[in-house]
Amino acid sequence: MKQDFYASGPNQKWVGDITYLRTGEGWLYLAVVIDLWSRSVIGVATDVKLAHLPM
Repeated sequence: MKQDFYASGPNQKWVGDITYLRTGEGWLYLAVVIDLWSRSVIGVATDVKLAHLPM
């Protein structure tokens, strides 16, 4: 996207991020997808294994 985060309408550009959180039972991975126009969360997934985050 070359740092072009402008969207003139919904569902034109989505961005995602993956982060990991330490819990009392180990690591939890969190993946989030956000619509750049509305700033709405489009999808969320969590798992204990990074390779298995379904979106």
